[in-house]
Amino acid sequence: MAAFLENLQAEPIATFAILLAVILSVPVLFERLRLPGLVGLLAAGVILGPHALQLLGTEDPIMQLLSDIGLLYLMFVAGLEIDMEQFKRMKYRSAGFGSLTFFLPLATGIGIGYFSGLAWPSSILVGSLIASHSLLTYPIISQLDVGRNAAVITTLGATIFTDIGALIILAICVSVGEGDFSASRLAGLLIGLGLYAITILFGFDRLGRAFFRRSDNNQGNQFLFVLLAIFIAALGAEIIGVEKIVGAFLTGLAVNEVVGDSPVKEKIVFVGTVLFIPIFFVDIGLLIDVPAFFSSPRALGFAAVLSGGLLVSKLLAAVMAQRLYGFNGQETLTMWGMTLPQVATTLAAALVGNRAGLVSEDILNSVVVMMLVTATLGPLLVRQTAKDLPLPDEPVPGASFDDWMLTPEASSCTVLVPVYNPQTERYLIELAALIAKARDGVIKPLAIAKAQSQMDSPQMNRVLAQRELLLQSAIELGQQLESPVEPLLRIDRNVADGISRAAREQKAHLIVMGLGHPFGLRDKLFGTLIDKVLWAAHCPMAITRLHQSPWQMKSILVPIKHFSSIEAHKVQLAIALANFSNARVTLLHVTPIRPSVNREKWIKSRMAELVGNNSNNVDVIFNVVHKQNVVGAILEESRFYDLVLMRTHRRRTSAGGLAIGNISSRIIQQLQCSLILLGEPNLRALKGSNKTNKDAFKV
Repeated sequence: MAAFLENLQAEPIATFAILLAVILSVPVLFERLRLPGLVGLLAAGVILGPHALQLLGTEDPIMQLLSDIGLLYLMFVAGLEIDMEQFKRMKYRSAGFGSLTFFLPLATGIGIGYFSGLAWPSSILVGSLIASHSLLTYPIISQLDVGRNAAVITTLGATIFTDIGALIILAICVSVGEGDFSASRLAGLLIGLGLYAITILFGFDRLGRAFFRRSDNNQGNQFLFVLLAIFIAALGAEIIGVEKIVGAFLTGLAVNEVVGDSPVKEKIVFVGTVLFIPIFFVDIGLLIDVPAFFSSPRALGFAAVLSGGLLVSKLLAAVMAQRLYGFNGQETLTMWGMTLPQVATTLAAALVGNRAGLVSEDILNSVVVMMLVTATLGPLLVRQTAKDLPLPDEPVPGASFDDWMLTPEASSCTVLVPVYNPQTERYLIELAALIAKARDGVIKPLAIAKAQSQMDSPQMNRVLAQRELLLQSAIELGQQLESPVEPLLRIDRNVADGISRAAREQKAHLIVMGLGHPFGLRDKLFGTLIDKVLWAAHCPMAITRLHQSPWQMKSILVPIKHFSSIEAHKVQLAIALANFSNARVTLLHVTPIRPSVNREKWIKSRMAELVGNNSNNVDVIFNVVHKQNVVGAILEESRFYDLVLMRTHRRRTSAGGLAIGNISSRIIQQLQCSLILLGEPNLRALKGSNKTNKDAFKV
């Protein structure tokens, strides 16, 4: 048996196969037991490690390589997940609370380490381990839709200060622990670290923007660029004498806005969270000697004191922030819960400290116990306290409804309808006529013929004749609907460019287009013509898939996620459609966590604000549904409706990318009724406009 285990450990493929089996099965099993998946990975490392079955070893070269990659990935993702926009909105409060929630635990940890008999470098390092915090509770904040709360934004921004501070202290402590240390060396280290940070944050940011712009949206090359940036930054950190995890974290911050919410970010995070980061947690488990830990009163006592010191000091920091910034008690408890989890930076720094000889095995085990306690307690606390957090009454700044659809002075609107498929043309024209009637507008059907090298070729003549037939059909439909029609025939080398240019030339207020084939992946649906027009258009788009005439629709479902001026656009469009077809409109808000009575009343009041005065007395219903599966809840409700009206989650990244919401794309693939997706223009061009006028679609 011993010989078999020895041969198994010597085979890299066997090690990798064991790791894959653990990652595939163990987290799922623990989550079914309502335990965090990372606890299962740690437990698997303990069981398979040198202190139990001895199937995996910390000295295994492949284990060391994969764990180091996981360590870098963990810190990179920690930097990548920080929302820089939210941080900029409350940077001063974030700096203040970040200082409180960093220095108070730091001082507490230093005191615990010192009175436990540790040397000063080790004591300071222990203090830094509880001074940072991880964004483990952010998914809960997103589910509850309280991300705009001032206390939440302040806490998320404070993560930057605590993580950077902890990594700087780690670099100094490791340097001191190596022996040859002096004030001049400390000054050199800090200067080098400052220059290095500036180089990474600004250099990689600009380099990333330039590369992403020139990569022709090649996601493979963009993914490889980001990976290369991580490892170059890690090597650069080691060259100047600091730990490589500092470079990985700074790289995450540097490419944060470059990557944005693009598909590349999804791939980066996917690879890390599925493969490398779980291997890192398994490797941490290999270091834990459970029998020795429980047989050591000193280790048990240190774990208890360290966890208690963390809880008290983080709570004290939250209370002081409450006094400084006027937060209420519920916000204070939420801030406390958000700063409790110690996962990414803490574990990474503890492992580095252990390898540098500053943190003993007992202390490392104590840190793991503290991580398990805080990673469990923090999410539980936030789930309970964040339910009824107050949110700003004003809509989220963005494009006003007038700027999005019509200017206040406009007496009519222009609806551009690209026509290509005779089978879908009628419903598109009918929808455009309905919208145009709301403001005495005009329909402009657009037929585009792709340019040929010879304009008098028979093929060109056939294409032009087909396009003219489409336009003639549109004119006849307009006459039937008693709507003015002004047909447009355009010759262009690129259909998408032709649509966006014509829309600009005609000063269109809205583009109505068909979605095409009803099934397919997101890239298939949005990666071609729709994607390109949505990217280039100056005005909003209504991307449609209609199974019946808009005039015959008697029930419209409008899923509502946020309560902002932008969400009001689709609500007002739904009410305009319902006004002509005598349909009822249902606003649906799906919350994964059961709301309290007060929270549900608040949600419905915000829905009523989106509706406005409803001068035409359209039948509007407010529905709040509690379900974990948001997509499933919307699809289930949609079975009883003729039309679902949604908005594409479209956000331009700094590098010029385009991100469309995952929820929208999943619903598109499975929805059986008609669909309208609203895509807004570039909101940055409208920045500063915060007027509100919800009458653009009203009669």
